Amino acid sequence: MPADVPAPQPARPDAPAAGVVWEDALCEYDFGPFHPMAPIRLELTHALARSAGLLERPGVEILAAPVASDAQLARVHDPEYIAAVKQASRPLEEMSAQELDQLIGFGLGGDDVPPFRGMHTASARIVGGSLAAIEAIRSGRVRRAVNFAGGLHHAKPGTASGFCVYNDAALAVRHALDAGEERVMYVDVDVHHGDGVERTLWDEPRAITLSVHETGERLFPGTGFVQDSGGPAAPGTAINVPLPSRTGADGWVRAIRATVPALVRAVRPTLLVTQHGADSHRLDPLADLAVSLEAQREVMLLMRELADEVCDGRWLALGGGGYAVIDVVPRSWAHLVAIVTGDPLESTAPLPQEFIAAAEAARESHGLSPEPGLVTFGDGRPLEVRDWERGYDPEDELDRAVQAVRRGVFPDWGLDPFLD
Repeated sequence: MPADVPAPQPARPDAPAAGVVWEDALCEYDFGPFHPMAPIRLELTHALARSAGLLERPGVEILAAPVASDAQLARVHDPEYIAAVKQASRPLEEMSAQELDQLIGFGLGGDDVPPFRGMHTASARIVGGSLAAIEAIRSGRVRRAVNFAGGLHHAKPGTASGFCVYNDAALAVRHALDAGEERVMYVDVDVHHGDGVERTLWDEPRAITLSVHETGERLFPGTGFVQDSGGPAAPGTAINVPLPSRTGADGWVRAIRATVPALVRAVRPTLLVTQHGADSHRLDPLADLAVSLEAQREVMLLMRELADEVCDGRWLALGGGGYAVIDVVPRSWAHLVAIVTGDPLESTAPLPQEFIAAAEAARESHGLSPEPGLVTFGDGRPLEVRDWERGYDPEDELDRAVQAVRRGVFPDWGLDPFLD
């Protein structure tokens, strides 16, 4: 580690245990009323976390989300792209057809990432929240932190993609490395491949990216296969676990348990960054997995356990995708906030009436019919996971996919694909 770079500090005994990134201004990341990534998902997550008492837990610090500087953004993004995002932040009526056409070349336009007024500031604020969380962890102010507005993992150095403008996840990892972190592992369990993070860190040997996602043969962005394993300077550092469409909750947890813990223990990162897109859920309209809230909660707990075991609890958890914005996302990320800040929420626990009222008001404002089943923090679907140690079934499509990953990836990290 360079002499002029401060070493990470352990959390002080009297330090806040966890940080939660929040400002109301994070909801200004808004592509308009007909876009799937509606900011109501952030508003309702915050409302549920607040009404469940998670933000008032002892030792919890609310972290501000400052707007990231151009210099910070440029650690991942091309200066020309940052300039284009600023251009896209102007009122549409002030831009000519030629200017709008030029923005398309940067992925800014159309139904995916339509320009909106203030786009640069709103996007850079999400980045700033994730960078602030990294700083809080490295300084020892908190042991772990969560930015559920973050996790925008599809943005590339020079283009927007998949509803993502600036890639706060890649920037958080890069910032940690620049600050002297020895080795950072990024684990992404969003239903979509974390392609932007992988591409940005493709040739960085100190960053290991691991993405568990629905196969790119069936789902956007069409990438993330087992053979995609890192650049010439960093072979084996990109790890992909593509799963069959329609994988259910038990299979999803089984696949993650069969791959992620052994790899995290082999890598032994000094900092763990995870992305928890809620769009793996069975009700999500933009994907084809059938995961439950109970399964998402189980994997969140696993990430915390691994961080505690491997890197002294130093863990940044991010949000990500999720387009069942009222019924699923707030409950999923309330579990994440709870697990980062202390005791997990029970899936059978009743939702606060304050949140139910807020959800129904949001449903009415979006022209949706009432949802009488929204009463607990879970789906009422207990897990029945068959652990990998009990053997795998070569006739099962999921088991074949998992075993392909273990055979293709485990030897790179000194692991036996049949034993570890």
